[in-house]
Amino acid sequence: MHQQTLTLTLNPHVPTPTYGTRFSHPLFIQNPRLRIPNLRTSCVVRSNNHVPVNNGVEVDVFDDDCRLFPFGFGGEKEVDVATLGNLCVDVVLSVDKLPPLGFDERKEYMEHLAKTPPDKKYWEAGGNCNMAIAAARLGLRCNTIGHIGNEIYGKFLLDVLRDEGINVIEMREEDDTINTSSSSEYETLLCWVLVDPLQRHGFCSRADFSKEPAFAWMKTLSDEVKSNIQKSKVLFCNGYGFDELPAGLISSALEYAVEVNTSIFFDPGPKGKSLAVGTPEEQDALAKLLRFSDVLLLTSEEAESITGLRNPIAAGKELLSKGVRTKWVIIKMGSKGSVLITRSGISCAPSFKVNVMDTVGCGDSFVAAIAYGYIHNMPLVHTLTIANAVGAATATGCGAGRNVARLQEVVRLIKEANINEDDDFWNKLLDEISNKEDIRILSKTTVNGIKNRFFNLVNLQKVVSEVLHKLEAALADGILSS
Repeated sequence: MHQQTLTLTLNPHVPTPTYGTRFSHPLFIQNPRLRIPNLRTSCVVRSNNHVPVNNGVEVDVFDDDCRLFPFGFGGEKEVDVATLGNLCVDVVLSVDKLPPLGFDERKEYMEHLAKTPPDKKYWEAGGNCNMAIAAARLGLRCNTIGHIGNEIYGKFLLDVLRDEGINVIEMREEDDTINTSSSSEYETLLCWVLVDPLQRHGFCSRADFSKEPAFAWMKTLSDEVKSNIQKSKVLFCNGYGFDELPAGLISSALEYAVEVNTSIFFDPGPKGKSLAVGTPEEQDALAKLLRFSDVLLLTSEEAESITGLRNPIAAGKELLSKGVRTKWVIIKMGSKGSVLITRSGISCAPSFKVNVMDTVGCGDSFVAAIAYGYIHNMPLVHTLTIANAVGAATATGCGAGRNVARLQEVVRLIKEANINEDDDFWNKLLDEISNKEDIRILSKTTVNGIKNRFFNLVNLQKVVSEVLHKLEAALADGILSS
């Protein structure tokens, strides 16, 4: 394979892409020390595409496609997954009505709830704890990076994470002199998860009523945090992290992860829409995350809101084309399944049929399984299959945190192999896609009602057999071998 080394120079007069919004982002990292590592092993950039990276940054460019696997993590990466921020305690309550939409009414509603401390039986680990717990139950070595207070909620959260075998890396200022036991701005973030009689959810926390993030006092990455980012194969960020951490700090973590060759996973979630029209710092951080993450995960609605494209595959391809490091864009489509888009093709997997009890934590659990497949270099359809099973297993429980999927339930669902094949849905979704693309879709049979003869149907039983071989060995040993 012929390789060139190009020096890409940013032209300040060329406008940057807008991702379907009405403003332009500075979609490049302004750090003169930053180099983009290992694009040669994992990302295809065409030599006729001028990517606005940074002045004088050298990027290896190939004339033709290269294989996505294996991913190189470089150096000693003893931690599989580290999550950034969004460590909170969920208080899950049944209510007659969800909180009102108005700002003042909603704030009054939350203050009324907070007057009486809820019974501990309603507490649960929330936020990025969901992803970390699901990943740990798949056998991945996990750290959570963030701030947890010294009060009863913080101690509860620490106990839950340590019981799951998850290390907590405390974020603090190096010269921190505030008494964290008494200052309210240092308290663990609470999120009220409210469920009405129709099983609809409402969420509110103190971060909803402040222009500043909950931990606005946090300005820099400590040496301990940097060390843990460097030791991790994957750093996971989501949009709710902006509720806790300043946008500039999130940008610093992203830049450092790129510098030390740690893969970045980003799920903007519902927060992405407000970040896109937020402060200049939030807009800049969002643009960087969309551009420099290795893996993007979005629902079809979130992908549309960012790109302006209704077809989720078209939206995913648009995000992929704008990315500098982006290898995978994954679109979550709920009960229909999921798709994984790379520069060389599209992989599709229908969901598993289950009796849904609660959807809270399903997306976080799904991300954990995607990280598992990514780290273990699994075939793409296999990765989606496990992720769909983990998300579905979480949906059969009640709430997130300690209620996310356990490996035994995931194995049971995969053994049953009861997937929700909907030929009409997939035909409509894929109808606009070029026949020249490599499209693979999980199917119970090698012949079904999907009309496009260019699709490669991946036999479900074959995938199940290969996936179970690894997962059942984990059950026998108590852990997943790396």
